[in-house]
Amino acid sequence: MSVIAPRSTKSPARAEPVAVEIHQAHKWFGEHQVLRGIDLTVEPGSVTVILGPSGSGKSTLLRTVNHLEKLDIGHVTVGGEPIGVRHHRGRLKELPERTIRAQRSRIGFVFQNFNLFPNLTVLENVAAAPTAIGLADRDGARELARALLDRVGLADKADSYPRQLSGGQQQRVAIARALALEPGVILFDEPTSALDPELVGEVLSVIKELATGGTTLIVVTHEIGFAREVADQVVFLDQGVIVEQGKPSDVLDNPREARTREFLGKVL
Repeated sequence: MSVIAPRSTKSPARAEPVAVEIHQAHKWFGEHQVLRGIDLTVEPGSVTVILGPSGSGKSTLLRTVNHLEKLDIGHVTVGGEPIGVRHHRGRLKELPERTIRAQRSRIGFVFQNFNLFPNLTVLENVAAAPTAIGLADRDGARELARALLDRVGLADKADSYPRQLSGGQQQRVAIARALALEPGVILFDEPTSALDPELVGEVLSVIKELATGGTTLIVVTHEIGFAREVADQVVFLDQGVIVEQGKPSDVLDNPREARTREFLGKVL
C-alpha cells in the first residue's frame, strides 16, 4: 500500500520545472580539491541520480547548486539564472546574501538528517518557510502545509512534534517543507541514509511520486534499485570527476568504465 494519500483538492500549484547547468565546477577545501572541473546538465522535469563512494564529492556538488558551497572556479545556473553570482566585466561577482537567500527559496533541499525545528509542530515546520519569505500569509501557509502533509501521507500528524515521529515520517515532513516553497527543482542529499532499513521504502515512495509528477530532481543516494527505476540519468562520481553518466540501463547494467564496475560490484 502506498504511503501517498489522495491529494487534496487544494494542493498547491507547482512551479515549472527548470534546467540545472553546472559549468566547470572546481572546489577546494584547503589543499584538497574536491571537485575537478565538472560539467553537468539536468533537463527540466528530469530525475538525475548521483552515485559514488564516500568522499567522491557528491554532496559538495549538490550543495553548489543552491550555493551552500561556493565554487572556487565555475558557476551554476538554475532556469538560466546564475546562482550566487553575476557576470560583471567578464568576471563572476558574488551576489549579496539577501539575493542569494531569495534564489535558494526557489530551490528545494532535503537533508539527510531532516533538519526540522524540534520546538515547532509538523504543521508549523512546513508552514514556516512560505510565511517567512512572503509566499503566503499565516492562514494561507497553514492551508498549504495541510495540503502537502496530506500529499505525503501525514495529514494526521499535523499537530505532532518531530520527536514523536519515526525517522521516515520526519523525512517526509522535510520533503513537504521543501515543496512548500513551490520550487522548480528539489535537491536530495542522501535522504535515506539516516533511516533504519525498514523505513527507507516509505521515503523513496514519496520521491518516486514527485518524479512521476514532472518535478526536476537531483538525488544523491546509494539506493541502486531506486536509481534504476526512477532516474532519467545516472551520474557516477569519483575523486571529484564524472567517471560515467548516461541512462540507468547503460551505467548500472552495462558500465563502460572499470571504476564504475568496481563500485557497482561492491554495492549491488
